[in-house]
Amino acid sequence: MKTNLTHHLACLAAGLLGGATAIANAAAPPDEIVIQGENVFPESMTSAPDGSVIFGSIGNREIYRAKPGSATAETWIKPGTGGILSIFGVFADPKSNTLWACSSTPAFGPPRPGAPPPAAASLHAFDLKSGTPKGSYPFPTAGSLCNDIAVDSAGNAYATDSLNMEIVRLKKGAKTLEVWAGKGAFGPKGGILDGISVLDHRVLVNALGTSKLFSVPIGTGGKAGEVAEVSLDRPISRPDGMRSFGTDQLLIIEGGNGGRLSKITMDGNTGRVQTVKEGFPDGPVAVTVVGTTAYVVEGQLSAMMRRPGTAAPAPKPFKATAVEVGRP
Repeated sequence: MKTNLTHHLACLAAGLLGGATAIANAAAPPDEIVIQGENVFPESMTSAPDGSVIFGSIGNREIYRAKPGSATAETWIKPGTGGILSIFGVFADPKSNTLWACSSTPAFGPPRPGAPPPAAASLHAFDLKSGTPKGSYPFPTAGSLCNDIAVDSAGNAYATDSLNMEIVRLKKGAKTLEVWAGKGAFGPKGGILDGISVLDHRVLVNALGTSKLFSVPIGTGGKAGEVAEVSLDRPISRPDGMRSFGTDQLLIIEGGNGGRLSKITMDGNTGRVQTVKEGFPDGPVAVTVVGTTAYVVEGQLSAMMRRPGTAAPAPKPFKATAVEVGRP
């Protein structure tokens, strides 16, 4: 009896150890996530609580998803679903089970033969689990480009209008977008308002064209406070996608200087910039975090923006690269 019991316990321990090892291996993030397909030209990415990583595509006008632990992202939300155009920003909001997506007509690159006039930019909502459309909200200002999205603790969604240098807001439960901040506060048109995050009861937004970072307090009743430029201890170069990291930090992509992932620690309207990883030469555009791992995706948008008739190398496979960042 003792021998049988010992054997049983040994088998049980081995089974538990094997199961734990399998779970650990399954949870281990891949070093790369390759997006399946050509002409993807991703501009943004986000991640869900289960570890899924989601990409928007400018080139193919669709949304890709890599399932938890997968090294491959495949088509998830097909072109035209819910009326989407080229997909710029994507942002997962698990609290409302919503995937927010920026839909716009690219304002760069050669026009496609026979392409219709640019359609209005809009913010789209999809079910985060199924990908089913939940709503579409046109931008209020003409000539807009929806670039990226953030959501505050009250469930209000904010998006950048790159061309009009405005932040628009969809108040929780509202049916229309409103201009929340702008009117020249971020600089003149051409500055390209881009990445956006919510951190410590304020909205942080960067301008790719001027390499600046701004802070906008969320005031009483949710109104925008006075816009302030953040003073940084070193310049940032062509900032793009960024995400909040903990309670006082931002992870931010810099497209200049060979491409890098940086971390900014905020203290009021000042920020300390730390380079996390350099060497993203193919145009890094976005970052997201899964556990203690950040993923950086290179959009290769320069190949998309080449002039008609000019020779350019074919894009490399589109992929996101893992960078260990630890806990905030």
